[in-house]
Amino acid sequence: MATKGKTPGEYGEASIRVLKGLEPVKQRPGMYTRTDNPLHIVQEVIDNAADEALAGHGKRIDVTLHADGSVSVEDDGRGIPIGLHPEEQVPVVEIVYTRLHAGGKFDKGSGGAYSFSGGLHGVGVSVTNALSKRLEVTVYREGQVATIVFSGGDVIEPLKTRKAAAGDRKAGTSVRAWPDAKYFESAELPKNELMHLLRSKAVLMPGVTVSLSIEKSGEKLQWLYKGGLRDYLMQTLTADPVIPLFEGEHYADGGETENFAEGEGAAWCVAFTEDGNVMRESYVNLIPTSAGGTHESGLKDGLFGAIKGFIDLHSLLPKGVKLMPEDVFSRASFVLSAKVLDPQFQGQIKERLNSRDALRLVSTYVKPALELWLNQHVDLGKKLAELVIRQAQTRQRASQKVEKRKGSGVAVLPGKLTDCESRDLNLNELFLVEGDSAGGSAKMGRDKETQAILPLRGKVLNAWEVERDRLFANNEIHDIAVAIGVDPHGPDDTPDLSGLRYGKICILSDADVDGSHIQVLLLTLFFRHFPKLIEHGHIHVAKPPLFRVDAPARGKKPAAKIYALDEGELTAALDKLRKEGARESSWSISRFKGLGEMNAEQLWDTTLNPDTRRLLQVSFGAHGFAATVEALTKLMGKGEAQARRELMELRGDDVEVDV
Repeated sequence: MATKGKTPGEYGEASIRVLKGLEPVKQRPGMYTRTDNPLHIVQEVIDNAADEALAGHGKRIDVTLHADGSVSVEDDGRGIPIGLHPEEQVPVVEIVYTRLHAGGKFDKGSGGAYSFSGGLHGVGVSVTNALSKRLEVTVYREGQVATIVFSGGDVIEPLKTRKAAAGDRKAGTSVRAWPDAKYFESAELPKNELMHLLRSKAVLMPGVTVSLSIEKSGEKLQWLYKGGLRDYLMQTLTADPVIPLFEGEHYADGGETENFAEGEGAAWCVAFTEDGNVMRESYVNLIPTSAGGTHESGLKDGLFGAIKGFIDLHSLLPKGVKLMPEDVFSRASFVLSAKVLDPQFQGQIKERLNSRDALRLVSTYVKPALELWLNQHVDLGKKLAELVIRQAQTRQRASQKVEKRKGSGVAVLPGKLTDCESRDLNLNELFLVEGDSAGGSAKMGRDKETQAILPLRGKVLNAWEVERDRLFANNEIHDIAVAIGVDPHGPDDTPDLSGLRYGKICILSDADVDGSHIQVLLLTLFFRHFPKLIEHGHIHVAKPPLFRVDAPARGKKPAAKIYALDEGELTAALDKLRKEGARESSWSISRFKGLGEMNAEQLWDTTLNPDTRRLLQVSFGAHGFAATVEALTKLMGKGEAQARRELMELRGDDVEVDV
């Protein structure tokens, strides 16, 4: 009798694998680091050395590119503790390099080992270790020298300790890593990027010496900046500034702690040039944020507020000219270094800062400083005002040309549409809002300069099987098409997109089942009849929160409103409040049944404000066009009830539906 074996493709209890230790990193390295080259895993080690210097415990960071392809990073900080962990009973240095979410940077309050640091998750150097063929760590601490060696994240030479000899350093950590080429597209480190990173660390930490040695060529570079941001920006600019550089720094002291934590703040240096390329670099706790974030938005907000105030005070604005933040910011080069107590980044590689408070932090300190400077140097202020006004006039002239080109033969705009004032495609946004009540809040809460609102009544027609020439028989779809300014088209057509009136078309529906249904119907409409808008990245989905937490004042932090997208974020927000010392049940939790429950201010804060909202861009994704058509036919086709039933029976348990 034949025994029953496991059939291929069978899904049972044994199909579920639990990844232990550093296995998740090896399986999906792209979730944790850049995979085009090993620079980011080396940067993780450099950032640790920089955090030591930032905390005031180091004056040197030395990086060496060895001839055998390995990289070593040395610092003169405190050295990683080498004793046994009180709970885990494993050497601490081993835990740091072999356990995800283990580190010394979680305790950000007073008394923590690191008050301000780029390290957040306790993940960084564990990733370096997991993706290295070999990694050697040497720690100099408390008169001892300890060494430990890893391979692919596993210990191959356990911790050995000896007494420090005469030639040894008193304190510090040396890390030498051999990145594993199989995890990266190229095993070569981009030297220019590495040099730029090291130079910027020296700029941001005046008095700290940063060096790079390349064994193959014998080249040795060293950076030590005493002039800080000004020197750096002046060396980088390609054109002469219109006015002298505007620089400053401000950090919250003990008397300001009702708004910000002690030590939080920013240093900045801004140059305005009439031509040439602009140079923009921003950092948070010495971590380069190449994709910007809320601290850059704060700088933009502060600069715009101060310059607009100066122009209004001196009545410099010509009639018919309207200033926009971009008019000020488009010719601004800057270096910005923010210090934030508990920064929230987008992703592990920390390219973008998402902390909401950082916008207010930087803006609060930049705006009064620039206002004071402009009013102390009125002639220079007027020169800057002239540059900004010229930018605004150029932008307006360009938009008027576009208006003339698309003005002929345009249908009358729908009456329900509350249009924006700007005609700049790069700035304009249209929100398709579920329900008239939410539409009313959105109209009151929006930025009327750049944001238009079109409320939708009830469910939109399922347009999957509607013929193109019958599409406009539906009023809602007719209004959407007229408001957008683009005619329906197929995937192989070349539609005229010159009439497009908004750079972003955003679907804004409730965070419930009905809202999801409306979202799907609108996405079906755009995919079927306006595919080029998706292809060019114009269609977006707004993600309104489901919960609001009214948090009490705790320690140095004032009372605040925290928004959570779902149950998971709510749990994380409550855990954070507990960590910050908030008493259990001292907070109150509100649940939004729909957008109509939000007032204008809440809707602006959570869903409309470009600096704090969550907006997902819609694209065709990895499945390809044909596979997407097949899936949508199954989901939206009138004759596909049986296929949908089978799909629901098969996959129904995979979805958590919030009703």
